[in-house]
Parts: sequence; C-alpha cells; structure tokens
Amino acid sequence: MDWTWAGPPIDARPLFPLERAELISLLRSLDGGDWQRATVCPDWCVHDIVAHVAHDYLRKLARTRDGYLSQGPRPGEDLPAFLHRLNQEFVDVAAAWSPQILIDLIDHLGPQLDRLWANMDIARLGEAVSWAAPGVSAPVWLDIAREYSEFWVHQQQIRDAVARPGANEERLTAPVIDAFLRAVPYALRDVPADPGSGVEITVSGPGGGTWNTRLGETGWAISRGPAREAARAKVVVSSDTLWRVATRGIGVPDACARAAISGDQALGAAALSLISIIR
Repeated sequence: MDWTWAGPPIDARPLFPLERAELISLLRSLDGGDWQRATVCPDWCVHDIVAHVAHDYLRKLARTRDGYLSQGPRPGEDLPAFLHRLNQEFVDVAAAWSPQILIDLIDHLGPQLDRLWANMDIARLGEAVSWAAPGVSAPVWLDIAREYSEFWVHQQQIRDAVARPGANEERLTAPVIDAFLRAVPYALRDVPADPGSGVEITVSGPGGGTWNTRLGETGWAISRGPAREAARAKVVVSSDTLWRVATRGIGVPDACARAAISGDQALGAAALSLISIIR
C-alpha cells in the first residue's frame, strides 16, 4: 500500500524516556487517595490506568520483541471487544497490586521498550493502525507514534484526575498532535466532496502548526504546512481540544464549539470527527 498520503514520517522514539520520566515523577508524588480518583476512562480510576500502561508495556515486549503470540479473539469477538476484555482482565488482576509495584514495573520495563523501538526499521511495514487505514499494514513509524501517543494521553488523563498540570510542553506534545492528524483522511473518507477539495487545519498551543489535506484521485492525503490552493474549509483548534476529541474525551459537537471553522462547515466538522483510538 502507498502510504505517501499519510505525510512525512514521525520519529517519536527519542521521546519515550522523557514522557516516562514525567509519568514516574508524577506517580511517585501521588498519595493513596489520588490513586483511587475517577478518570475520564469509564469505570477506571488512576490505579487502573497505570495498570493498563504497564500492561501495554508487557504486551508489546512479549509480542513484538519475544514473538510470543497469546490467545486471540474468541469466536465472534471483534478487535475492539477483544482488546477491551483483555485490558479489563489485566486491570482486574492488577487491582491487588500496590502502586509501588506498578511504578516499579513501568520503570523496569520502560528501558527495555526503548531498546525495542531503537532497533526497529521505522520505514518498513508493520502492524495495522486501524484509525488511519484498517486492515492493512502500516509503516512502523506510525505504529510507534501511536504507541507514544497512547502513553502520553493516559498520562494526561491521570493528571486531569488528580488536578495536576499536563506534561504538555512542546517536545512531548508535538508528535501526538502530528500523529493524531494522520487520522483526518480516514475521517473524511465518506464526506461528499469534489476532487481538489481541501481542508486546512491550524492547531494552536503546544505541538501546534498547520496541516492540510486534499482530495485526490485515490482519496484524501495530508501534509504539513498551509494549503497551496484555496481550502474549502479552514479549522483553527487548540492542541488541548484536538487530542481530547481524537480520543473521545470530549464529543465532536463540543470540539466544533471550541474551534473556529470557516468555509464549508460540514467538511470542517468532519475533520474534527477524527478518531485516533481503537473503538
């Protein structure tokens, strides 16, 4: 599959240790009550999200580094349902583990995961990224950027729950926003539009910039920078709103209300319907 439509590669690998250092520093500062605070993730408290992050570390090392294939979906169970069950089963087991055990797991496994990323050829094709192009192999750089974005988002969810400022400085946030915007072409796939139609998206705040997507003969393609031709719709949105709507922390109507859309309102709103998580 030709992936040029997804824009230039993102190399998020150097940022994993930095994001994890912020997370571990945060977790070590929490008290017992903080660990039980509710989060935006339905029915999950802070302890559950941290356990889920540790589970992601374990699964990635087992599957990708060690080639260990565990049991797959049950008959009739689709991928989102399978992953939800798998994640919940681990969180339920980890409920008996102390916060310190979870911190130790993340601290111990993180450098091993860093070495795994460092040794991967990010230009080759790897696992599918369903919110960009379901069912086909995606470039490894996009898969790694997806993993980084998930860890970063979970940290923000924890910070929201315990009322701490986000770890959202420019260098940590930029690859998240860049990766999430690669979901825009898929979000626009069924929107009626003439060939040559374009949407320009300007993101303000940490990780911001301008991206544009245009409909060609084979579908929508996204690139960095302002549109070279007049855009049919222009969207200006904050990075905070973008990552929250992309992960369904807020709904699309709320995101549209927070954004400024000029030109074709329906097309601009469709761009904000991007989903950058498995649902």
